[in-house]
Amino acid sequence: MFADRTGWSLASNAISRRLQALRERGIQVLDLTESNPTKVGIRYPEGLLAPLSDPRSLLYEPSAQGLRSAREAVASLCASSGVRPNPDQVLLTASTSEAYSHLFRLLADPGDSVLVPAPSYPLFQYLADLNDVEPIRYPLRYEGGWRIGLEALERSVRKGTKAVVLIHPNNPTGSCVTSQELDRIVRICRRERLALISDEVFAPYLYKAAGAEGGEIPPSLAGDPEVLAFTLGGISKSLGLPQMKLAWILVTGPADLVQPALGRLELILDTYLSVATPVQGALSRWLEFAPAIQSQIRRRLIRNRRLLTDRLTGGEAVCLEADGGWNGVLRVPGIQDEEEWVLRLLEEERLLLHPGYFFDFEEPGHLVISLLPPPEVFEEGVTRLLRRVRASPRPS
Repeated sequence: MFADRTGWSLASNAISRRLQALRERGIQVLDLTESNPTKVGIRYPEGLLAPLSDPRSLLYEPSAQGLRSAREAVASLCASSGVRPNPDQVLLTASTSEAYSHLFRLLADPGDSVLVPAPSYPLFQYLADLNDVEPIRYPLRYEGGWRIGLEALERSVRKGTKAVVLIHPNNPTGSCVTSQELDRIVRICRRERLALISDEVFAPYLYKAAGAEGGEIPPSLAGDPEVLAFTLGGISKSLGLPQMKLAWILVTGPADLVQPALGRLELILDTYLSVATPVQGALSRWLEFAPAIQSQIRRRLIRNRRLLTDRLTGGEAVCLEADGGWNGVLRVPGIQDEEEWVLRLLEEERLLLHPGYFFDFEEPGHLVISLLPPPEVFEEGVTRLLRRVRASPRPS
């Protein structure tokens, strides 16, 4: 009766079951996986919601690409990253997940493939399944800093490969694509006629300007005139407003590819018309609040990351280097079963972290911790984590 593409296992995993059991017993768990900015004490500016009451929102004049005023605001925002697009190159979606789905449909026929990084978002498999696309993973490897396995990426290209997905900075590793890596990937895309999908939703949250081995970090991966590129952004991260459901796609590259891509995407978007008018109308005003919101989040991330690295100095656990983003990746020698480690943290410390396998880490021994929680919550969580690390038996 049901399609094979939705034949996922719907059973809860052991971590979810243990967490639910604790909560049913009324036991509070300190959650260091929280990635929702609206639940961690970020102070939003007064008047943020006022633009939603604009009477013009009562008039419905659907536009497949999105309201012109909103697309102009996005184009101006992109200009701060060194890209100066025409607003006609911007299309609005309800989320970056929706943007991925539209792009997979635009570029790939059933059975075609896209190259995606690993580790990275767990959602890629589901998005690929829903759009009948095969995700082929290329590795990010840690060598004192995260680096793209460029040779493995190049070997992964095959007949039916349509695009390379880059996440800049990556989630959860926080690693950015360096200029040197981008040059190599662009050459591959030119030769193999691949599109480039650059997810830059975390771009406002960088800690430094150099990536692995000091490589320069470009502010945006868009703009190469010879490669069809789709750059993704959204207010879920840039304004800390995931509940408002607004994201965008910037289309750049050769004119003979950009124009048909825009035409086809416009028809796809017109089929759904998923972005609410009040949110589009509010965007230009909301972006005026971006510096105030981003500065709070950035200070929180840097403060918590500094505390984490200071507390881990000289110990068994290590916080891996990152260029930006909302998460920290921990490596603890001796962890072989990440799930069992997370379960022990839940039972013995009432503390929740993500196991690395959620994000497709190649090797065991990784835990992922959110840097967003309030400082007092984060510090207590780190204390509990270190207590358990120190008490754990070492491998013989």
